Amino acid sequence: MSLVLPSSGRRVPCEQCPLRALPVFRDFTPSELKFVSSFKTGEMTAESGAVILSEGAHSAHLFTLLSGWAFRFKMLDDGRRQILNYLLPGDLVGLQGSVIGEMEHSVEALSPLVLCVFQRDRLDELFRNHPGLGFDVTWLASREERMLDDHLLSLGRRTALERAAYLLAFLHERAVSVGLGNGAVSIPLTQQHVADTLGLSIVHTNKTLRKLTNRGLIRWLGRSCEVLDAAELARIAGWEGLGERVRPLI
Repeated sequence: MSLVLPSSGRRVPCEQCPLRALPVFRDFTPSELKFVSSFKTGEMTAESGAVILSEGAHSAHLFTLLSGWAFRFKMLDDGRRQILNYLLPGDLVGLQGSVIGEMEHSVEALSPLVLCVFQRDRLDELFRNHPGLGFDVTWLASREERMLDDHLLSLGRRTALERAAYLLAFLHERAVSVGLGNGAVSIPLTQQHVADTLGLSIVHTNKTLRKLTNRGLIRWLGRSCEVLDAAELARIAGWEGLGERVRPLI
């Protein structure tokens, strides 16, 4: 895995951000847009497998994922990995390190991606002068907590089949909400990623995903999974969905 560093290049002005055209994101006020435009210092690109943030690191930057997929994870000393959550366009990356001072997890690119880079040392200015944006940051942190609650419930109480169905329905809904597909959605992850998310062995994961495949709910394509019937996956998992209408975008 390689470590990538922010660049100062800016290719997508905040005023022309393609994510802002999506109905899932709330509009900025003119003063908020002006601040965020100055808050952004550039963009960073990374290839699949690159480490964006490393556990224990002190980063001078905060990021928003502009395009692509990534995931947050922690490692045990013996190399076992637990994937905590997945990051899609519009998600804030590195807030924990910005507030606490040190990253307690790592972030890796799941696909080629682009991130908007922000100055961490101006975060207090955001809260002080733009309370609406401050609420947005708090909302995004609360949303992450809510998703982790659902993940913990899944790991603790759902069967292997229900866990896999929940994960794929969850990722499908999030992908559709940010314009990454309507019907069938291709999720760029391997069966090892699924195993490391669900806390299952790779053999158990393979057998479980085969059951969903045989029911015609997913199609496995090597290094990606195509969701064919998200509603049935959600029903199997007993999951009611995120239920998001409009959410913030920093």
